Amino acid sequence: MMSNSEYFIRLEDQYGAHNYHPLDVVLTRGEGVWVYDVDGNKYLDCLSAYSALNQGHNHPKIRQAMIDQLDKITLTSRAFRNDQLGPFYKKLSDVTGYEMSLPMNSGAEAVETAIKVARKWAYVVKGVPRYEADIIVAEGNFHGRTTTIISFSSIEFYKHDFGPFTPGFPSVPYGDLDAIKAAITPNTAAIMLEPLQGENGVIVPPEGYLKAVKSLCEENNILFIADEIQTGLGRTGALFASQHEGVRPDITIIGKALSGGFYPISAVLADQAILGLLEPGEHGSTFGGSPLAAAVAVAALEVIEEENLVENARKMGQYIMEYLEEIPKKNIRDIRGKGLLIGVELKHERGGARRFAEALQKQGILVKETHEHILRLAPPLTIDKSTVDWMLPVLRDVLLMD
Repeated sequence: MMSNSEYFIRLEDQYGAHNYHPLDVVLTRGEGVWVYDVDGNKYLDCLSAYSALNQGHNHPKIRQAMIDQLDKITLTSRAFRNDQLGPFYKKLSDVTGYEMSLPMNSGAEAVETAIKVARKWAYVVKGVPRYEADIIVAEGNFHGRTTTIISFSSIEFYKHDFGPFTPGFPSVPYGDLDAIKAAITPNTAAIMLEPLQGENGVIVPPEGYLKAVKSLCEENNILFIADEIQTGLGRTGALFASQHEGVRPDITIIGKALSGGFYPISAVLADQAILGLLEPGEHGSTFGGSPLAAAVAVAALEVIEEENLVENARKMGQYIMEYLEEIPKKNIRDIRGKGLLIGVELKHERGGARRFAEALQKQGILVKETHEHILRLAPPLTIDKSTVDWMLPVLRDVLLMD
């Protein structure tokens, strides 16, 4: 007789497209940092839905905000105004310091929005010849999987069956300032980077890199775009990872934790001189900025502030990193990260990270491998020291296994 998990796994495999390779755990409930599967097992979630769950699973305040709004109105489209969008705009400006925002749904939509805004700025403000604007990107980037975005991915698997590709995105090695300098031309509209590359294996750039890139942008009349979809809203121990170097990008892209995991919500942040260029009809989304999304996002932002999640991410992340550094390097090649976004790269001869993730699953900890040899540790920012103290010895034992 098959288990509950086996039944649901069989349904997925039979009727769903196989575009993911998940661990074979079937979750049915979540609360805080904990999740439960259909067979009654309890796990510590150390992925947080790729940072969408910074506030933890099923946060009561965000849930109540959603329920309250469900009882009123969920969607108006942007053909009409609603009483939640204005307060959401103001909250975003108050929290982030940007003058304006443009809400969308998925992170990839927000990246596409930032690309369009940067191109319009290049043509209208900088004077780049129409349709000749370039946006410099970094190798190893992960900004989403739309056709335009995969056009500038350096991961061949993400793109090889999906061309032809969108031009206009010269790519340079991540962390290499000289390569950026060499790539700049009079037609360069923007430089778009992740302040810390999460999907690429938690790659931290050299110290001072972001500040130097921002200076290059100012010297050459170029916009600096920071993709903070995974790294933003407290994940790295600062509201935005760019702030670790005192950098304020011209455009910041956020998503994931903007909803606390309840609803797809993303946004592009910039000042009026940039976002104010858009005219009615040039860009939009039926669900972007809906009353339901706005109400949920305001509550999600309030939770980050009220529960001091940014500071907790900094403290717990430092505590975890210090512990990991003391583990004998039997299987470990490198440990890197900021705040509660930590990558443990395993020695490549040790058979890949998947078996370590599966071993942790058996011990009640859920992580996910990335780029074959790397385990990414990213628990909700609500995690407390007692839970971390339970997790770390378990993690140590698995990292020392044969």
